[in-house]
Amino acid sequence: MSAEAAPAPADRILAGRYALTDVLGRGGMGIVWRATDRTLHREVAIKELTFTIGLTDEERRILRERTLREARAAARLDHPCVTTVYDVVEESGKPWLVMERVDADSLQQVLEHAGPLSPRAVARIGLDVLSALEAAHAAGIVHRDVKPANVLVERDGHACLTDFGIATATGDSSLTTQGALIGSPSYMAPERIHGDDPQPAVDLWSLGATLYAAVEGRPPFGRGDPMATAMAVVSEHPAPMVRAGSLEPVLRGLLTKDPAERTSAEQARRGLEAVLADADPPPGTPPPPPPPAEAEEPVHRFDAADLKVLGSASKAVLGSVARDARDQARYLAARRREHRAPAARRGPLSGLSGISGRPPAAPRRRRFKRRWIIVPVVTILVIALAVVAGLVWLVVHYLGVR
Repeated sequence: MSAEAAPAPADRILAGRYALTDVLGRGGMGIVWRATDRTLHREVAIKELTFTIGLTDEERRILRERTLREARAAARLDHPCVTTVYDVVEESGKPWLVMERVDADSLQQVLEHAGPLSPRAVARIGLDVLSALEAAHAAGIVHRDVKPANVLVERDGHACLTDFGIATATGDSSLTTQGALIGSPSYMAPERIHGDDPQPAVDLWSLGATLYAAVEGRPPFGRGDPMATAMAVVSEHPAPMVRAGSLEPVLRGLLTKDPAERTSAEQARRGLEAVLADADPPPGTPPPPPPPAEAEEPVHRFDAADLKVLGSASKAVLGSVARDARDQARYLAARRREHRAPAARRGPLSGLSGISGRPPAAPRRRRFKRRWIIVPVVTILVIALAVVAGLVWLVVHYLGVR
């Protein structure tokens, strides 16, 4: 991470052992400091929770307690693709997480400075983050805040996932008794917005959105406004991909809205390994220039009223989709029955289901045929009557003139 201004006071010592030096990064939930562990003589990164997004006192209390509890659980993770949590301390009424200091830039910084990455580079990052998530899920931990700002990319192209503990607390859909939800809307799975209990599948969705942003240079559902973005997450398809190439099927599988049908971790691994194994594609039409780099999406707080609006909208959209799918399935089933029916069942008595054995769906088919017979006949009769009336009028007019 690149250092910012605003150094800490020279005499600031946390918990009697961590000497804070300068700021590595800032976000809606806290500040990350570079620090030195005076006991073990090593550099560390320390996340200070500041809760700058307008939480109530009760929400702050609950978030503080959950951060301490879940960060201790995350400290049990030991994986090369996970930044280790060394310690959790409480000072000045807020939690501070002491983490491994990694000499790397976040994926968000890479995208802002260098633009979108190639599909193979993104697949390598995806495999590392997926390994980190599999280790967390095996330990019963759901990250819940996978996004470019929480993925660190090293000089050799490998990556590690950070902000464990912080993420598991801030992403909790039951953060408050009022049902508030905190997170970055572009990378939140639809079921989180629906208010469902977070399961490992939410991390796979966020992984898909993160890799999409890495290869396309923009998030799949970014709309500028948090509510509009969340609405797009639950009701729209991701923006068309123009740079993903062989990575596109993997991303579409991870961004499947129904968690039961979403690509599994094992399937995602096979897909990413296939992309990584692919030879460089032959020269062809170059992809369009990358879009302007987007700044990190701020953490947003959805209150109960926001979630109610999103829930109503998503239910309406899902209901419409379900009705369309049901009607289409019925139509296709009727077509299949029609093709399978013996010729004898299509005779003059086919309207009598008890004699012909015609399925009950047949009347709808017959009505369809009658309509196409009756309408032309009626049209012809109307035209004929109009012609006759015109002839009569001409004869009368002619005789009257005479």
